[in-house]
Amino acid sequence: MGNLHAPFRYDYVGSFLRPQKLKEARASFAAGTISRDELTAVENSAIEELVGKQKAAGYHVITDGEFRRQAWHLDFMWGFDGVGHQPTRTGLPFAGEQAMIDDTYLTGKISVGHHPFVDHFRFVQQFEDENTVAKQTIPAPAQFLAQMAMPFAWENTQKYYDTPEALARDIAEGYRKVIREFYDAGCRNLQFDDCTWGMLVDPNALSFFGTDAAGLDKVKELYLEVNNAALEGRPSDLTVTTHVCRGNYHSTFASRGAYNNIAAYLFAKENVDAFYLEYDDERSGSFDPLALVPEGKKVVLGNPQGFGADSSGQALPVAAVRICFLRDREQTHRGAGVGQAPTRP
Repeated sequence: MGNLHAPFRYDYVGSFLRPQKLKEARASFAAGTISRDELTAVENSAIEELVGKQKAAGYHVITDGEFRRQAWHLDFMWGFDGVGHQPTRTGLPFAGEQAMIDDTYLTGKISVGHHPFVDHFRFVQQFEDENTVAKQTIPAPAQFLAQMAMPFAWENTQKYYDTPEALARDIAEGYRKVIREFYDAGCRNLQFDDCTWGMLVDPNALSFFGTDAAGLDKVKELYLEVNNAALEGRPSDLTVTTHVCRGNYHSTFASRGAYNNIAAYLFAKENVDAFYLEYDDERSGSFDPLALVPEGKKVVLGNPQGFGADSSGQALPVAAVRICFLRDREQTHRGAGVGQAPTRP
């Protein structure tokens, strides 16, 4: 129901592995052997089955598993005017593998009308009951900005924008419109998925962003600004959380590094209600940066090492009442079907 707000004491990010029937249908659609309506029917069936599993496992959040998307972030961008895409020739580098997802780029100034993800939300919303609420996941504004402003994209983007700051303003304006559209459709739980902070903590961040240390701090400031600008004027009863990731593709990762040098931006100043954070191996670092999470905000930890300790055994610096836990990341963010109901309250 709309009066339930994430995060909950046991929770998940939102994406799940695609069932085989959906993979086959998507391949058939790409080959031209089934229609868009036939693909949508398979998507609808798969989503309804997934929601049933989520409810049976005892979760209070229901999502569509991102089953309608080719990529977790790019499809949302394709819903904006001024954005084009085509099959990639090179892919994006992950640990030991290239992610072969569509090249996505600007074709004009960014604007937005009706966004198709709102229709996706409405489909899930119909399954809400007294114990569950639909959550909508979208890429963070900073993720959109990175897609168009990082060195690999900037030559094309400069055809339409003189500065990253000007681009950020149009992205934020578009997000405000889409967030209002979600809200008017009944959405009260929205999640920004954001890999930009994971790139910023990586040892190769200066190379990724083509800058020096001072320039990297400016990037952090701009990413914080665009995320917060997108949330200006949001309704008081709209819960917005963010999920920070270091990339995930076929169970490989794109970046590594602790949260220390972004905590003063992300944790201390981003205007979200909760942070969903990876803490499942040494790539995530210690819990020390969580001390900068302000009072009143919650933290959701993906932490198979055990409740209340990081990979080194360090205790949490945040009051336990503000901590929630993700189910096994292999079953949720990497996303298989939901397993047994959580046992913690």
